Amino acid sequence: MALTAAAAAKIAATVLTNEKLRKTAGWIIAAILSPLILLLVIICSFMSGGADHNVQALELSYYGGMIAGEVPEAYRQHIEDIRASFAILEGNIASINAMTENGNGLDSHRVKAIFYSLFFGAENPTEVGIAQFADCFVTYEQRTNTWMDDDGVEHNDTYTVAVPLPLETAYANIQSVMGVCITDAVRENVTAIMLRTQSGGDTFSGAYLRGDGTSIELDVSAFTDPTTKNNLDLVAYAVSAWENGWGYVWGTYGSVLTDSLFAYKLEQYPEGVGNYADFIRENWLGGRTTDCVGLIKGYGWLDVSDMSIGYGTNGMPDIGADSMYENASVKGDMSCMPDTPGLAVWHSGHIGVYIGNGEVIEAMGTKYGVVKTQLSERSWTAWLEIPYINYITVEEIR
Repeated sequence: MALTAAAAAKIAATVLTNEKLRKTAGWIIAAILSPLILLLVIICSFMSGGADHNVQALELSYYGGMIAGEVPEAYRQHIEDIRASFAILEGNIASINAMTENGNGLDSHRVKAIFYSLFFGAENPTEVGIAQFADCFVTYEQRTNTWMDDDGVEHNDTYTVAVPLPLETAYANIQSVMGVCITDAVRENVTAIMLRTQSGGDTFSGAYLRGDGTSIELDVSAFTDPTTKNNLDLVAYAVSAWENGWGYVWGTYGSVLTDSLFAYKLEQYPEGVGNYADFIRENWLGGRTTDCVGLIKGYGWLDVSDMSIGYGTNGMPDIGADSMYENASVKGDMSCMPDTPGLAVWHSGHIGVYIGNGEVIEAMGTKYGVVKTQLSERSWTAWLEIPYINYITVEEIR
């Protein structure tokens, strides 16, 4: 039975990301897939190596950009299909997260990585049942809210809450609902995709400075206008996080990393957190931690009246670095960046806070934490005004 170009592309997308699989792929292809050799050579010849080409396809799928003219039409269609699927999937994830409580939203990064690993190269992935796929990651519970009106009458309102499931339960649901098999190759590819597309210092060059403080107190004494969310106070917040030596843990946004929070993140991110569990336990446990976009969201969610960080509050949505860039109406490439403290600087999958004087505060990666870097020495590709805060100048508040 002849395999289609879609199947061949999916094979390439699955095996070429992983070194172990790449080493064995040649023998497998030679033994049982010899009719595909020519097609795979064509697919993989656009770059210097198959892995490089697969990375290019991944980045085009995640971040957009022009697809090279020499790419075969079938492969081009796979990239365009997965982009369209991601747009639908992100909407489903946002709807689910609006139904969660206590900051326990779906990890959109993981959900997209699993979808990509399973359905890149599939025929019409937008029609596989994306809403059903997203629902595989949660269960829905009916809960009751009891409240008292001004006349002292008690009321009970029933509402539905989406509760994220453990990863293995989600995988079992996907196999049952979607009719696909979660193999070891799929799991390894999900990990590779997440590590490639999640922010982290390992993919960037440049020097950095760590703060030498250890305080877990949130300090707003340098805020210019605590009653609003603005760029100058974002700078003060980011600088304080740097000075106090905040750590980096995926999916956190400035809360103290307690044993219970650490356990939850280990379950939520068995690769991104689990692979660094010993390092996190030794270096970050008991202190405040964040990821790159969590540094911005934590400021947005900060309630200065009681110094708490409330998930999804103050008009700041729970979105990733790339969505924050996409949602910005004021942005541009680095060649035209204004010298405005509190701008965000962005690279695919990563975001930081420009604090002025050519410096950036960023949550760089698990082994780095929150660091200060030089704007000119990093790989930022664009700047943006964060769309959920106001931009003011010092003169305006005097």
